[in-house]
Amino acid sequence: MAIIELQNVTKDYGDSRGIFNINLSIELGEAVGFVGTNGAGKTTTIRHLMGFLKSNSGTVKIKNLDAWYDAAEIKQWIGYIPGEIAFPDVKTGWEFIHQQAELLQLKDLSFANHLIERLQLDPSANIKRMSKGMKQKTAIVAALMANSPILIFDEPTTGLDPLMREEFIQIVKEEKAKGKTIFMSSHMFEEIEETCDKVVMIKEGKIITMESISTIMSNENQQFIIEFSNDQECNRFMKEQIDSVAISNTTVSVDVDNQTLNTLLAVLSKYQFDNLTEQKHTLQDQFYNLYSGGQLHD
Repeated sequence: MAIIELQNVTKDYGDSRGIFNINLSIELGEAVGFVGTNGAGKTTTIRHLMGFLKSNSGTVKIKNLDAWYDAAEIKQWIGYIPGEIAFPDVKTGWEFIHQQAELLQLKDLSFANHLIERLQLDPSANIKRMSKGMKQKTAIVAALMANSPILIFDEPTTGLDPLMREEFIQIVKEEKAKGKTIFMSSHMFEEIEETCDKVVMIKEGKIITMESISTIMSNENQQFIIEFSNDQECNRFMKEQIDSVAISNTTVSVDVDNQTLNTLLAVLSKYQFDNLTEQKHTLQDQFYNLYSGGQLHD
């Protein structure tokens, strides 16, 4: 069952800015990553989901309700981290958290306290003097504390140090294990790889692909780095009818698919080499490949 659905959504700001004919369906309990360069349309898409923007055409629905007309009701089900955090006129992080809890009619703050401890947040600090990282932690606590069934994050780890980013990833994994539906934009490809089932890539306001993370990571095209025992062996191998690129006098990079892998291994049996290492295909590789030469899919 689709819990989030965008059909033919267009928001045209002119000069090729905006989003165009966006079609996206997210099932109950799915975790979907959303990637693209700055200005590609990630935040515009997310703001439509939150009911902050009304599309020129198309429909945006969450739990089969219109994201624009039913925004107030829909927000009761969503934990949201905005890309640009703007706090209201409050003095401390605690004041903001309590204010958000009142809006959500949340009386039990035990989970908020648990998150505060894990993220090493000092909520008593003056919110205007907080670092970018501390403000981000405050926003994370506010988004997650109500145990909302739908989580929508726009660059949620901006400003976090590597240790806190890892802690956030672990928290997202735990939320996913609870059956939450998650839609998260991020520039950190590792975050998407570790937490999401699928990834959506957007370029110039159009979705160019939606694939499962497992498919991307198990790409049929494989790359191997071969370190030969000496340069004579390397030079001899380079004369083989195999797609290879010399990295140094003794090291070669080879691209093969599943059908030619056995051929490579058979050929290598005739050579002396010290090491054979597979270079894993990553989401970052996929992103760069599609952005440099991928075709658009409406």
